[in-house]
Amino acid sequence: MSTHNTHAVYVISVFAEIAGVHPQTLRNYERSGLLNPQRTSGGSRRFSEADLAALRRIQDLTNEGVNLEGVKRIMRLEAEVARLREESAQRDRDAQTSLAATHRQYRRDLVPVSNTIAVFLDAQQRRRGTEGSAR
Repeated sequence: MSTHNTHAVYVISVFAEIAGVHPQTLRNYERSGLLNPQRTSGGSRRFSEADLAALRRIQDLTNEGVNLEGVKRIMRLEAEVARLREESAQRDRDAQTSLAATHRQYRRDLVPVSNTIAVFLDAQQRRRGTEGSAR
């Protein structure tokens, strides 16, 4: 997630108005662990675009009839799936990097060997040609 999405800029009243909910609803969601706004040094809540996306997800799920405990579990599982996907993607990137490095190493190691073989075979062929003409 980019810092632009997580930069907390909205005070609770503005955030509640943008989201179309009462500030108390936001406090309840925070108390239940569904939202985690940043706090200023004075303790005021500050909400970000990421918080707005989370709130939209909460609203979607509750509109589908899921209770808050269910919303919390679903969102925890969705976060876990996202984390696992990112880990898997990172492993894939690491494997591709490793494969490319191995391929480069084999090319460095095998090209001289293949050149040596070609020179050897060429010398053998020339020797056979001179042996045949000497007879």
